[in-house]
Amino acid sequence: VSFKALCRIVADKTPYANVEEIVRRNLIGPTPLQQPCFYCSKDVKVGNLTIEQGEKIIFSSVEENNRILTVNCEIIRDGKAQSVVLPLSQEGDFYEWEDDQLYTLKEVAEWKIPKGRSRSVTFSHTCSAADSTRLLSMGCSGCVVLAPIYAVQAVMKFQKEIVQFLSDLDVEVKDVTDCYNVSTFLQPVSMEDILEMMCKEFPVVVAAIEGSTGNKHFGNLLCPGREIVVYKKCLATRILASEIKSSSYKRHFLIPTSYQGKFKRRPREFPTAYDLEIAKSSKEKLHVIATKAFESPYKELCSVSAGDQFLIPQHQTSEDVNLGRQKVENALACEQVLLENKTRKNVLLPVFMEGGFVEILHDKRQYSLSELCKDFRFPFNVKVSIRDLSVQEDILAGVSCLQLEEEIIDSFLLISSFNNPTEIWEAPVHRLNMSFQLLSKHVEDIKYFPIKSTVEEITEEQYYMLRRYGNQATNPPPRPPKTHRTEACKIPVRILPAQSDCGTPKPKKVGKIISASRHFRLPLV
Repeated sequence: VSFKALCRIVADKTPYANVEEIVRRNLIGPTPLQQPCFYCSKDVKVGNLTIEQGEKIIFSSVEENNRILTVNCEIIRDGKAQSVVLPLSQEGDFYEWEDDQLYTLKEVAEWKIPKGRSRSVTFSHTCSAADSTRLLSMGCSGCVVLAPIYAVQAVMKFQKEIVQFLSDLDVEVKDVTDCYNVSTFLQPVSMEDILEMMCKEFPVVVAAIEGSTGNKHFGNLLCPGREIVVYKKCLATRILASEIKSSSYKRHFLIPTSYQGKFKRRPREFPTAYDLEIAKSSKEKLHVIATKAFESPYKELCSVSAGDQFLIPQHQTSEDVNLGRQKVENALACEQVLLENKTRKNVLLPVFMEGGFVEILHDKRQYSLSELCKDFRFPFNVKVSIRDLSVQEDILAGVSCLQLEEEIIDSFLLISSFNNPTEIWEAPVHRLNMSFQLLSKHVEDIKYFPIKSTVEEITEEQYYMLRRYGNQATNPPPRPPKTHRTEACKIPVRILPAQSDCGTPKPKKVGKIISASRHFRLPLV
């Protein structure tokens, strides 16, 4: 059963003696979430710069200069990042900075468990998964200690099946490497491994070893044993969309820009005047009606009653208004529609007002996806008015209302069947958990067919990850560090009760028998 709860990291209260110990025990990755943060209990002088006691130090990368390893760090002062280089020999009592981010169990296991140290976490109740709730209700709602149990993944020579050996399995292992030719063994590669291949190595032919449990739109193409041509890797744009409905469960989709259906706009809701400022369009005036009253504390700014209508201009920017108390506030300039005499008057809405607005639409035109993305700013609401007739089943046609949230640039592999190629598909690298056997390189006489894209329905976890790491490819993305690891999504984790430093334990009655420690194994997702 997939464990889907998110967790917060409890800062380790044991200090590190020097920078070298931090680097040796902690992963320092390319993304901000993978960069550990520390503070020192005393001032650290580096050249002409002094890092003050208790100041946050972000460890961003390790590099070698003149055969000397140093650590590139950042400190934030006055809202600006300032770079500093620390030698590994820098001594001091370095403590972990309190991390306020939410992580999945997989992220904690990959990034946040220092070598030779334990990791304490507290689980968040933001996840609605039934199994997560059941586990948390069993006495694990407080602070717990995570200890990963690593597994060895292997492939049987003749059956070509992938098996796993847990680290606590009591078996005798004999090394027979010298007795066999390594090339006779199956060497599986993942989607990520193929993505890292050089462009000149494509096209290649691979055979699927493990079938896909993610995307069903490729049919039998990704079944075990199928031979597949991988033409090349590419970056493609998808529109991230979510279903709008009153219930808590919402479906999420990734829509290719080649989608051939038509959309009609649907009214949007704006909780504040600041959201109106963000939603201003270059195409038309935004027409809204207030759903909540607001009494302005300043006479220069407009008070709002439920039912008032406003027109938000296209290009006019917000204004700084000098109020009577020598205080400057930001205000949104707009027009109020007076229905009784059908006139308009210029007013200023305070952007801080906690009101509510609903859009009034006068547009009945049908748009293509590319037209919507060009003419309007994300997010906006739509409904499919004409389904995509190029596909047998359009999963978007049955959704009553969609919110198009943002553009996502993601990595894909162009693939087709080797024996019966009729079309080329864009296969998402990070949402297909598969293993392949590399059959041949530098394939000749490969014919190119029309490229097909498909609307993907993604899980809540995949949606969370896309929003978390969205559009990193536009920068472009940093290459992840090459580490030797097994499939993290299949590593179980043992959870142990935390020590008293994670929080003040409740007092216990004299003579009460304390039960033994309870242990759990959770699959990572």
